[in-house]
Amino acid sequence: MPPLHQSTRRAALLALLGLGGCSITGLLSATTPGANAAVRDLAYAPGARHTLDIYRPAARSEPAPVVVFFYGGTWQMGDKADYAFVGKALAAKGLLAVIPNYRLYPEVRYPGFLRDGAQAVRWARDNAARFGGDPRRLFLMGHSAGAYNAVTLTVDERWLAEAGVDARREVRGTVGISGPYDFLPLHDPTLMTIFGPEATRPQTQPIAYVDGGEPPLLLLHGLKDTTVDPRNAERLAARVREHGGRAEVKFYKGLNHTAAIGAVAAPLRFLAPVLEDSVRFMRRQGAGPAPAT
Repeated sequence: MPPLHQSTRRAALLALLGLGGCSITGLLSATTPGANAAVRDLAYAPGARHTLDIYRPAARSEPAPVVVFFYGGTWQMGDKADYAFVGKALAAKGLLAVIPNYRLYPEVRYPGFLRDGAQAVRWARDNAARFGGDPRRLFLMGHSAGAYNAVTLTVDERWLAEAGVDARREVRGTVGISGPYDFLPLHDPTLMTIFGPEATRPQTQPIAYVDGGEPPLLLLHGLKDTTVDPRNAERLAARVREHGGRAEVKFYKGLNHTAAIGAVAAPLRFLAPVLEDSVRFMRRQGAGPAPAT
């Protein structure tokens, strides 16, 4: 059988990614080279869903920058084990990657998953040094609902403050991939339940908390995304800039919602430079050599 033309191969892979599911993420993890999780299932708080995995880079002469990655799943599904490909990819770039689980609906509604995320960030800050990380260079990152979590923790200081973390002093920057940041009105009944009464839903939107003082944001989105409107990224970035803050947006032609995170995996990096763009952004915000003490 003759080899597939590049465009045909790309279309086939995008169609496969469009199916989503744990089988796809498991395949990506299995085919992405890199160190296995240095430690799995560490507890960051009491409860079955309050565990995290850590992916360490190869031996370094200095502590590694730390990135906490939140996966997506409409706040209703997902597991850290399915995103080993993200942890391995980040570790291969010299970052200490922390991937937490967090409680999902129906166990919790807004803001329960944000409180869990804040606890995971606090744990990463407090414990990163034990695993070769530098808590002074702390970044957040997420995809889809996880991007919402990461960005909300960055712009709405309440949740990290509750956990004893100062978002503006301790978070160097945040990467959001295919995230919903300004997604009202809601039409899905389950999301209506998750985000509470209509009158208070505006208070759940990350865009409502922008004031220009938040850490820098990088917002990445596929233009073929029919799950989360790419204009979410445009609107959030515009609001940040209006207030004098820093936000970058990069769109990828041809990428759907799942492919935007799938492109982090080694077999799919030809689709778009999602990993390189994310790492480059973090390096610009201080993920290079450790600062002098």
